[in-house]
Amino acid sequence: MCGIAGRYNFRTRRPVDRAGIVGMCDLIAHRGPDEAGAFVDGPVGLGHRRLSIIDLTPTGRQPMTSASGLTTIVFNGEIYNFLDLRRDLEARGHRFRGHSDTEVLLSAYEEFGIECLSKLRGMFAFAVWDARDRSLFIARDRIGKKPLHYRVDGDGIAFASEAKAFFAEPSFSASPNLEAISHYLTYQYVPSPHSAFEGVSKLPPGSYLLVRDGTVSTHRYWRLRYTPKQRITEDDAAREVLTRLTEAVRLRMISDVPLGAFLSGGIDSSAVVALMAQVSSGPVKTYSIGFEEKDYDELPFARLVAQRYATDHHEFIVRPDAAAIIPALAWQYDEPYADESAVPSYYLSQLTRQHVTVALNGDGGDESFCGYSRYLPDARLERFDRIPSWVRHAAFGLIGTFPKGASSDSWFARVRRQAAKASSSREMRYARRMMHFTPELKARLCVAELREAVALHDSSRILLDAFASSDALDFGDAMLDIDVNHYLPDCLLVKVDIATMAHGLEGRSPLLDHEVMEFAATLPFDLKQRGGRGKHILKQAVRGLLPPEILDRKKMGFGVPLEHWFRGNLEEMARDVLLSGPGARRGLFDNGVVRQLLDEHVSGTASWHDQLWNLLMLEHWFQAFVDRRPSGASAGRSHHGTTLSC
Repeated sequence: MCGIAGRYNFRTRRPVDRAGIVGMCDLIAHRGPDEAGAFVDGPVGLGHRRLSIIDLTPTGRQPMTSASGLTTIVFNGEIYNFLDLRRDLEARGHRFRGHSDTEVLLSAYEEFGIECLSKLRGMFAFAVWDARDRSLFIARDRIGKKPLHYRVDGDGIAFASEAKAFFAEPSFSASPNLEAISHYLTYQYVPSPHSAFEGVSKLPPGSYLLVRDGTVSTHRYWRLRYTPKQRITEDDAAREVLTRLTEAVRLRMISDVPLGAFLSGGIDSSAVVALMAQVSSGPVKTYSIGFEEKDYDELPFARLVAQRYATDHHEFIVRPDAAAIIPALAWQYDEPYADESAVPSYYLSQLTRQHVTVALNGDGGDESFCGYSRYLPDARLERFDRIPSWVRHAAFGLIGTFPKGASSDSWFARVRRQAAKASSSREMRYARRMMHFTPELKARLCVAELREAVALHDSSRILLDAFASSDALDFGDAMLDIDVNHYLPDCLLVKVDIATMAHGLEGRSPLLDHEVMEFAATLPFDLKQRGGRGKHILKQAVRGLLPPEILDRKKMGFGVPLEHWFRGNLEEMARDVLLSGPGARRGLFDNGVVRQLLDEHVSGTASWHDQLWNLLMLEHWFQAFVDRRPSGASAGRSHHGTTLSC
């Protein structure tokens, strides 16, 4: 697990400055605190920051040039099947100097070219300079666990694990991308391929980028498919899920450094820990985080699993001083990011890193096995969908005559809201459910240029177009497909990658193994959701491993008590940041609307904590990256604040 960066001046052929490559890597030094390296060959330069996990000897250092001297790689991630792949390559005549997966990956590229991607099982973002045809090949893993940003300018192309690395380049101008900011307000993250910076793009998951013969092209090489469906019994499906997940866990326990696991007490992380305990020769090290607010605290459930498997268990309590951590989050996440679970993820990673260098987690179970409540059908709306269209139109017309001046809590207002839902397609209803700022609220909030961006770029089109491109025949599978292609890589995996790498910790996700996900995708939907409850087949697969208190409890989520915090210590910070100083003068939002949201939330007449957190993180991003230009020194600064106890 590392940080990578580079530049190829394919247009001007201007020699790359080694100091510039080093500067890019310095800005992402937290991703690889163990070693740094740079490779420069005329118009191309590759840089690397290393977090040593496998092959801690000098033979594992990067950038790495092949024995032939014709190809050079920088690689971020892990190839879990590298030992099998190495044996195949040795049979084809390849020889290896060390025992790293990086060297195997480079040899696989030399042997198979772009087709090497189909042979990789793991998480990765890498770049290969091929001196044979003067090409640059950049690829990202199937699911999007490892990030890759790039920008094309007058000289050529630059790339990096994190966009902040581009600040080391004098030609980079940190202009905000208003279209991306509009999408951020809607979804709480910036969806790929957009970036919050003008001129910067994200390479989508399951894609590669090729610079050859003076052109830059991107190509998708993998996508999860939901058809055709398997004909399989429930018992056979459960056994196969368990077999595949066990193998995925085993592969992710290969490490030359200490290894542990995040344990939330939910089904996914608990199953991973249970399988680790079966594979491990000693007690599994587990790490959990909780809150003083009992509605958000899962520690009692995590303890059940830790006790059952006699793990070496560590617990941490986060006390409500989130105001102190916000500047650190804004710096680490590069662009505005408002998933509130970034707070506990950041601190859990920080504290886990004090004990181990690798931590397995349960990410991905919801998106493969139907874990979110939003996947449950709305029986009332589905019955309404079956009513003849002429009857529905007549009903909508009647509802449109209801008084519009009534209170938002009145019977008339509630009926109008339900009618608006019913009049939308299932796809639009799902898109609106994913929105944090609805189009109506954004229209009230935004002013000047941002309002124009909101009007020009309909954020709902991102998900509606994704529905249209899905091969899923069942709408339940279609919702899973949309989340796998958008919410999972653009929000959840960004959170985990940044939170862990901010502290030099490698996160591994067995449930995101592409072979596990491919099998789950082709299962009939009623094996994933049954009787109004999700994860049916996953629960059946691990029922013998976990206590019923874990299997049968309601999903909790990894949230934080923002609604309470904005009525406590975050209120003053929100007023200072959003309603005075640069935030008030930025000219993007109507300050009266912002004040109204805050006042209504503090008084308890409404709950706007998600929206206020969204605005707060956006303003801190502006202050960190737009109002000032970060330097290499910024990368090493220390952020402290939220109180924790063991």
